Amino acid sequence: MTKTERICARSASSERRGPLTALLLVIGALASGCVPLDANVDAAGHKSTPAPAAPAAAPATANQGQVSPASTGSPVAAAPAAPSAPAPPPPPPVLSFDDAVANAAHAVFKNAPTPDVGPGMVVIDPLVDGMTGYQSTATRSIQDRITTIVRQDFPGYSVQRITPESLKQQPRVLVGTFTPVNAQMKTSGDREAYRFCLVMGDLKSGKIVAKSVARARIGDADSTPTAVFSDSPVWTDDPNVQAYIATCQASKVGDPIKPEYFDGLLAAALVSEAQDAYDEGHYAEALDLYATARKTPAGDQLRVYNGIYVTLVKLGRTEQSAAAYRDLVDFGLRHKRVAVKFLFRPGSVRFVTDNNPFSGSYGMWLQQIATQAVASQACLQITGHTSPTGPAAMNDSLSQLRAEYVQSRLEADAPQLKKRTVATGAGSRENLIGTGRDDASDALDRRVELKPIEPCT
Repeated sequence: MTKTERICARSASSERRGPLTALLLVIGALASGCVPLDANVDAAGHKSTPAPAAPAAAPATANQGQVSPASTGSPVAAAPAAPSAPAPPPPPPVLSFDDAVANAAHAVFKNAPTPDVGPGMVVIDPLVDGMTGYQSTATRSIQDRITTIVRQDFPGYSVQRITPESLKQQPRVLVGTFTPVNAQMKTSGDREAYRFCLVMGDLKSGKIVAKSVARARIGDADSTPTAVFSDSPVWTDDPNVQAYIATCQASKVGDPIKPEYFDGLLAAALVSEAQDAYDEGHYAEALDLYATARKTPAGDQLRVYNGIYVTLVKLGRTEQSAAAYRDLVDFGLRHKRVAVKFLFRPGSVRFVTDNNPFSGSYGMWLQQIATQAVASQACLQITGHTSPTGPAAMNDSLSQLRAEYVQSRLEADAPQLKKRTVATGAGSRENLIGTGRDDASDALDRRVELKPIEPCT
């Protein structure tokens, strides 16, 4: 008899021996290839039916109270595979502008709870670009289309303008963003479509009650800013506008309406009326509305300061407009970013000279920026930007030269700023719009930004 046969024979008779001896014999048999690795073979090498799984016990600490599977006579069960995270839903299909708006509007009104008393009032807080907060020809068109759809297909609702009076009735409110995005729905790289987000909030319950997202073809929409936003000279991140955007983009059904947005609704209603008056050429009325909005608790916001400035320019009040521009710069410095829409000649570092009352004010803008920078004892990083049109290396060089030109003008107005500014060029790497149209719709992509440097060394 061979050594392997002797081991197998002793293993076969292991049930007549003690448990420890049997265990050692089985181990030897396994090593010799006598006993198959079968999940139904117990520690003694017997065929058996697996015992039912015992209730899960509290996990033992390392090396404490642990029993090996072989010593228990129970089969070794494979650990269940961890559940994989659900795949993110695919982005919505890219549709025509009209179809995207219709789909989004129908989805929101169909999915929203039926108003308790009909017709339920809904107001539209004017839709904006999700990156800049600007209103455009496209966002105005969306609002008009939604109003038409509701009147035709949802008689249980009555669409009203957002005003201080309509807000007193605690209506439902629609907010929306219309933002150029790439194929991955991100606001970077080559923009291929517009992402359209539409949300309905209920002011009585304070909650989001419906939401939809659609995509529209990039070439179908006219993203030219409305008159007041086209004329506005300064841009920065405004907490009030960011709260509006987050209410649409960063919320889901059932979430509470963001308090920063909720608390600013009165100011938003006044600003909406002021913007309408400005676009219609009623500048004195617009100025009164902007000034009233400024007095509200949420009145410290960029679109209010921009509105006051541009209406004063339109009314020819030069001295007051200079003071209003100073307030704009102060707001930007407080929020660590002043993006100015200087209009340069194509391929040049010189400003455009025309009859536009705003481009004719570039000298005053630079003086006010220099004065405020000196008063705040700030050092400034001055960054030039370009649209994505043209070779990247050329855009980098052009943006650098334009930043250096603004730097030289500021230091000429305030020699105290020498050695307290640094000029850099970002080319087109930080586009806010990114469509490359090189017209009024993407003017902010050709901005010059000034950011305080802390600490100032």
